[in-house]
Amino acid sequence: MLKTKQEPRPHGQKNVLGFACKPIENVRVGIIGLGARGYWALNRLIHVKGVEIMALCDMMPQNIESAQKILRKNHIAVASSYSGQNAWMQLCDRNDIDLVYICTDWQNHTRMAVYAMEHDRHAAIEVPAAMTIEQCWQLVDTAEKKQRHCIMLENCCYDSFELATLNMAQRGFFGEIMHAEGAYIHDLREKNFTRNPESGFYDNWQRKFITNHTGNPYPTHGLGPICQIMNIHRGDKMNYLVSVSTKQSGLTQYAIEKFGEESPEATQEYKQGDMNTSIIKTEKGKTMVLQHDMTSPRPYSRVHLISGTKGFAQKYPKVQIALSPNSDKPLKQKELKSLLMEYEHPFVKKMGKTAMALCKERAMDYIMDSRIINCLRKGLPLDQDVYDAAEWSSIVALSQMSVLNNGEPVEIPDFTRGLWNESKGLSFFDL
Repeated sequence: MLKTKQEPRPHGQKNVLGFACKPIENVRVGIIGLGARGYWALNRLIHVKGVEIMALCDMMPQNIESAQKILRKNHIAVASSYSGQNAWMQLCDRNDIDLVYICTDWQNHTRMAVYAMEHDRHAAIEVPAAMTIEQCWQLVDTAEKKQRHCIMLENCCYDSFELATLNMAQRGFFGEIMHAEGAYIHDLREKNFTRNPESGFYDNWQRKFITNHTGNPYPTHGLGPICQIMNIHRGDKMNYLVSVSTKQSGLTQYAIEKFGEESPEATQEYKQGDMNTSIIKTEKGKTMVLQHDMTSPRPYSRVHLISGTKGFAQKYPKVQIALSPNSDKPLKQKELKSLLMEYEHPFVKKMGKTAMALCKERAMDYIMDSRIINCLRKGLPLDQDVYDAAEWSSIVALSQMSVLNNGEPVEIPDFTRGLWNESKGLSFFDL
């Protein structure tokens, strides 16, 4: 087995398990990155009670202006603007910001979050929170040293079906959960190969990453919800993984069809395989399967499959629930609908209608933002902590390590440093 370095907790550094800060009546927010994710985030946050948008930052001034238009349209005072290579540091330096909300490319997430926490701000980071094991430890150490929240913006944990199955699991509906599966299967070829800078990723940052990296670069949408259901860091932990990837074909074939065989896009070599599959074994003897594919012509899927001693559930390609002893016959639609209504999560009951009215297909994002702000305003622990952010994100580097070593098992660090069994089961706090 390939070993990873287990960092000891520095002397005098205090863990943030169950960490809660002093209540913040009005949460003053600065947003870094106003592309698609940041633009959507601003549209949501202005509707969350107790939020003040103080500052906006982006490399492209036109993105900031688009964001300011949202504020003016909603009769909200325009925010301070920052644009330029290191302008985000100026935003973090401000004394009137409580939460730095980071929506930039993957490679910048960690350094921005670390800088924000070092300047006594809480950090909310788009996924994944880190791209290397060293960056994962940086997030953990900085959050512990500065006693600040560092939450990864894993919105899929707040989708209605994921929350319903979490509610079911916590109430013993599935019995003992032995296995779960998650994925990120999303055809992003057009977005990665557009030559229009307004409709793709800024400076082709995602394509540049997959040119030089393999493994699973985007694990958390599928992994986060099943980690919560399987009580990872709250009674169990991930011990090791094995990971393999197919060869790369989809990107090149798409580039040939779109631009021709001699185009730079078609002649470029891409290390990222079309499909990556990782198997994870936990301390308590459970298993998880995680997949990633953004280069094949397949329908969108996060899989979200739960298998326990009493029942089974999956979300994609079709929502199904099956129960013992008739597990070969999934529930019919009427029974399924009734069961999901019975186990509808309190978050959805309380915020679902508002979320759907404001955000439609991105309702889960509104619930996520509302939860973060509500917990900060009430001085409560957040639903996800820095250990979740680090562990879920670590799969990026660990899967690559396994792939490059022909699928050899790779140890997963314990970012809680031995505290993973001290909190029994995920506990969602006061609404």
